[in-house]
Amino acid sequence: MDLSEVPTALFPAAVDACTFRAMPIRARRTRLTTTTWRTLLAAALAALLATLLSPGGAAHSAPRTPAAAQDTADRAKESRPVYSYADAIRESVWVDIRIDGDADGTSDRVAVDIVRPREPAQQGRKIPVIMDASPYYACCGRGNESQKKTYDASGNPVRFPLYYDNYFVPRGYAFVAVDLAGTSRSAGCVDIGGRSDVKSAKAVVDWLNGRARGYTSPTGDKRADAGWTNGRTGMIGKSYDGTIANGVAATGVEGLETIVPIGAISSWYDYYFAKGAPLFNSGPDGLARGVESPDAAARCGHVKQQLVAGAPRSGDWTPLWTERDHVPDARKVKASVFVVHGMQDLNVRAKHFGQWWDALADAGVQRKIWLSQAGHVDPFDFRRADWVRTLHRWFDHELLGHRNGIDREPMADIERAPDRWTTDRTWPPRGTHTTALRPAKGTAPGVGTLGTRPGKGTETFTDDRRLGEADWAATIDTSTPAKAGFTTKPLTRDLRVSGSSRVTVTVTPSTRTAHLSAVLVDLGPDTIRDYTHDDEGITTLPERSCWGASTSGDSSCFKNTAARTADVDYTVFSRGWADLGNHASDHQGGPLTPGKAYTITLDLAASDHVVPKGHRLALIVGGTDRNLIVPPADTPSLTVDLARTVARVPLVGGAKALTTAPRSTAPRESRLDGVAPPRPIDPVPGGRTS
Repeated sequence: MDLSEVPTALFPAAVDACTFRAMPIRARRTRLTTTTWRTLLAAALAALLATLLSPGGAAHSAPRTPAAAQDTADRAKESRPVYSYADAIRESVWVDIRIDGDADGTSDRVAVDIVRPREPAQQGRKIPVIMDASPYYACCGRGNESQKKTYDASGNPVRFPLYYDNYFVPRGYAFVAVDLAGTSRSAGCVDIGGRSDVKSAKAVVDWLNGRARGYTSPTGDKRADAGWTNGRTGMIGKSYDGTIANGVAATGVEGLETIVPIGAISSWYDYYFAKGAPLFNSGPDGLARGVESPDAAARCGHVKQQLVAGAPRSGDWTPLWTERDHVPDARKVKASVFVVHGMQDLNVRAKHFGQWWDALADAGVQRKIWLSQAGHVDPFDFRRADWVRTLHRWFDHELLGHRNGIDREPMADIERAPDRWTTDRTWPPRGTHTTALRPAKGTAPGVGTLGTRPGKGTETFTDDRRLGEADWAATIDTSTPAKAGFTTKPLTRDLRVSGSSRVTVTVTPSTRTAHLSAVLVDLGPDTIRDYTHDDEGITTLPERSCWGASTSGDSSCFKNTAARTADVDYTVFSRGWADLGNHASDHQGGPLTPGKAYTITLDLAASDHVVPKGHRLALIVGGTDRNLIVPPADTPSLTVDLARTVARVPLVGGAKALTTAPRSTAPRESRLDGVAPPRPIDPVPGGRTS
């Protein structure tokens, strides 16, 4: 093993140099043999003894060891903006993806727009690539200002959306913007997360590494090669774009070194359904119509028919969903993964990052994560300066090989309050244990207690499709017919929930169809990001800030943002839904027998939330969560068996962390204030703040 692979943190110039620090970001399956460790340890101790025994070797005056000096030098390594953006090469290439999706008898080619510094090629040096593959470059735009690509009269690219090109091209990177098949200037058909989508980007990675064919025009025979790059590629993107990055990484393609999925989907089934319960009123065919080019709309009707047939509104799992589920393929991922997600994202919901993160951990993939309080928002718009600085260091480390120490820094950044962040060495943090919390009857119907002891009896509610989580939480201390709520006593110390929760309920329906919802709520006053507002927790300001170089056709200056906040009496911080007809299988539902009890487990979205001392933790079980799931065909009453209902919640510190006051004053039956109820969401993963 090359000693350059050994973390320099193992050799600090201090007396405790032989106390090894665990790396917060798991290394990429690189193992050190016992002999290697002994050799390195002996070398470290020898260097330490030499320092301590040398003349003038007292700790207060000792010169730095070579390892510590190297560590300082490594942290100073940073790519600099030394190349001309104005003189950069701007070109388009069409890459053959070896699929004939539009059935015209020829293999489809996807359009690849490239901007790269001119000087490295003149100097004979090859450079890495940052890629954003998207269906949105022509139809909808990217970023908070919905920027689209633009071209000159000859069809040469002029504007690349977002700041990646402006910032990174002067620093020695190429930026590549790929139009997915069936969108913008690409041939083929949109298949919404399927083989064509993934191949659209994977083929480009292959072309960058000399394994696929590129051409200088959409239909001509003149070849284009990528001899200017070393093939090292990082994919980045928000929403649909980040989902493509997940899908390409799950193929294990060589040359893809890192991905940065932001608010991205990990399983397309979970975007449209939650255990059989539809989350939207339309399926993937509707999204295809929204993003496809006019040419694709005319020739790809057969693909949209396949999407309709393969994604039945029953919510049953089909081969279409298997093809679009990246979670089982986390074991194939060779790239590092920097996940960013809004914990209040009600478009691409937080379950997506949770199950992807856990699967990547099981596969030993190098990971980093940022979790915000916002909705479907890019970190450029909720933590701009810190984000650009961190992303710069991440790409420098992963693509340029700069040992800048980012791999030894905390794994997780968590937003605790608007613009107030904390870090964790690992995530979820060590000492997190799943704890069983059980509902019990209280002094009034539907107003129960929550603790570690099993409850008895039943609670009954009737689905009211006009109401949802905001209505339930606002009346948590009042008997209402549409929900069953259970609360702890006030906490005597902060309680941190970190990870993915599950709620198992046993219910008896009165009808042949029924949907269920379960939410976790922090009951107590707070100031949070207003995530249900149209801008999902940010305010766009008129002033601009600039991030990189500009040309007359491509500005690096973007409107600033600030946190949009709300003062609330409660915060819903985790949610889950299911069709009770899926009680026997996650993949297939069926009609219910009225009067018969069924048991089902709802998977709640991953979160990291601190319920402060003096607040209460609540579990609410209801029917239709308005605007977040589609109502069932019937209007059922549901009777919950409390003895057979349990919430399994990941608590930092486990059950011992849940401490409540021995006595508490009964809360007043007044309506609590929160953010507005969730608004109807158009099932387009880009969303308004894409």
